[in-house]
Amino acid sequence: MRDGQRLFVGGAWVEPDSGYYPVIDPATEETVGQAPEASVAQVRAACAAAREAFGAWSRTRPEERAAVLGRAAEIIRGRLLPYAELARAETGATTGTARAMQVGVAAARFRRYAAVEAAEWAIAPQINEAGPMGRAGVMGALAVRQPVGVVTCITSYNNPWANPAGKIAPALAMGNTVVVKPAPQDPLSVYRMAEALQEAGAPAGVVNVVSGCATDVGEAAVASPDVDMVSFTGSTAVGQRIAEVCGRDMKRQLMELGGKGAALVLDDADLASAVAGIGTTFSFYSGQICTAPTRVLAQRGVYERLVEQLAGYARRLKVGDPREPDTVVGPVISGEHRARVESYVELGRKEGATVVFGGERPPLERGFYVAPALLADCANDMRVAREEIFGPVVSVIPFDEEDEGVALANDSDYGLIDYVWSGDVARAFRVARRLRAGGVGVNTVGRNMEAPFGGFKKSGVGRDVGSYALHAYSEVQAIVWPG
Repeated sequence: MRDGQRLFVGGAWVEPDSGYYPVIDPATEETVGQAPEASVAQVRAACAAAREAFGAWSRTRPEERAAVLGRAAEIIRGRLLPYAELARAETGATTGTARAMQVGVAAARFRRYAAVEAAEWAIAPQINEAGPMGRAGVMGALAVRQPVGVVTCITSYNNPWANPAGKIAPALAMGNTVVVKPAPQDPLSVYRMAEALQEAGAPAGVVNVVSGCATDVGEAAVASPDVDMVSFTGSTAVGQRIAEVCGRDMKRQLMELGGKGAALVLDDADLASAVAGIGTTFSFYSGQICTAPTRVLAQRGVYERLVEQLAGYARRLKVGDPREPDTVVGPVISGEHRARVESYVELGRKEGATVVFGGERPPLERGFYVAPALLADCANDMRVAREEIFGPVVSVIPFDEEDEGVALANDSDYGLIDYVWSGDVARAFRVARRLRAGGVGVNTVGRNMEAPFGGFKKSGVGRDVGSYALHAYSEVQAIVWPG
């Protein structure tokens, strides 16, 4: 792995003013590489470079922009193995997850937004047949989409490929330019993405990447007067601070924030399906994902069997080196975060929950590992049931009637993705429509990548993915003329 990664500003690789810091492999605690620490002045320079590049890039034909994205997708696909190995080292993801769900999804997202024919560049004309002055006042009206301008993209540490690609690709497709501020834990992958875009023909200044551990790096990327929009994935607390800054200058926002997904398991559910879906909280990114079904609401008729089967499922999961093919649960991102996850398990015990399984550190010499934890006999007012833990911890809460289950699910500050399991599909859909969440999985934890993604309440603002991302990174302009 190379040492001394440089910043990417205005099409040039620039030495950081504030030096470097180590990126640590959470599985081995060894140094993966040296990431650059940008100064505030360099962040402002990146925003200015994006502003300067915006005019020409926004006037570039959509087909030409799409061609750049398509070439970037092919470059990323061609380097799948080395890119995935870097992602695995930075995040602690298993090799399979790094290849398929990180780098593979990133390439797919660039390919998707390279499809000009699916990009919905314009809205269908809206014609009013009579104006306030009668037929003489008939006006034609055309609604078109225009790029927002310069977009600051602040990304999360759990997926340094798919998450940035989901912001950069639709933003560029719509003619915006971007300044990317990656998570400090795993920024090296994002610089490889910038390299791929540069090789694919993205003009200087269209894509800029600045990293750093200091909070003023992200703050400068949000507050810059050259920035028109902020797209953020991360915690609700940080999102609220960003929103305050954006509000002062009326900047567009796209916020994908925290989640505490409720999984309603009704008494007619296929328990094997429910256990497999809920079990992804233990394994997928080691629970470090906002869409995880971490808050299980089980109807009394299936409660005990569900807890028993979830415990058995967790016991079968191998925790260990993510490079080994039979590993299912890798480490969490850092020692600090492991301590946080462990503190929640202990807090649950103190609150009266039963720790049915896990929560301890496996007997491994190095790495930030924590065994999947299953907490039963929980109540919805416990902190383990209300706060986002962002780790492999599942809390199970019993309920009696369907209405009670729905009320418990909606009794949350969050509303990102909820889930319903029932053998009666009509019943499941009826319940799903009553849930205050941006998305609901019915008998599945799978995602449709063309469906709108975003949250209710404190889980976010706006929708992205598929054509919805093109809407998110554009402004609607009305053009009217005499009929």
